[in-house]
Amino acid sequence: MKRHLLILLATTLLPVAANAAAIAQLKAFVAGTTTLSASFHQVVTAKNKREEAGGSLEISRPGRFRWTYSKPFDQLIVGDGKRLWIYDKELAQVTTRPLDNALGSSPAALLAGSNAIERDYVLKENGRQGDVEWLSATPKKSENTFSAIRMGFRSNVLVEMELTDSFGSTTRIVFSDLRKNPALRPGSFSFTPPKGVDVLNAQ
Repeated sequence: MKRHLLILLATTLLPVAANAAAIAQLKAFVAGTTTLSASFHQVVTAKNKREEAGGSLEISRPGRFRWTYSKPFDQLIVGDGKRLWIYDKELAQVTTRPLDNALGSSPAALLAGSNAIERDYVLKENGRQGDVEWLSATPKKSENTFSAIRMGFRSNVLVEMELTDSFGSTTRIVFSDLRKNPALRPGSFSFTPPKGVDVLNAQ
């Protein structure tokens, strides 16, 4: 009888213990990462639309990041610690806004924040798929850009993100060649609009 009770108790607690890793890995990842570089592959899925893109990113926490799309179009997103810059080379257009208003409105800004995830989102364990532990992050404020976020971790390293916006579109980002705390050029996080482009200031 005692043996059966122990087995029942173990099988009841096992999923909780197994699934408790994702939030702990997030905290370890944030606490142990000052700079970060990686390549990424992004897929955006809407009702009747699917778009793929790829590129690279560099992050220096808190508040500085460089997110470069190299395919299928050239776009650069830079956070310099004070302002967010979005440069669309094909449109010859730059959009800029105060960085405080943009934190959490893009994956790069979310990852570069000092404690934005734990401050602005309710975290919940979301189970294990293969060798990846998942958590879900639900925004505390309804005006947030994303209605839901999922983050997948392996060995205290972020390997995947899934973001759902208020229109029902889902963005899936898979990271590769991720390096924690590399030496990054300070100039990576500064941006000067090229001559001849339109600059739009958004608040």
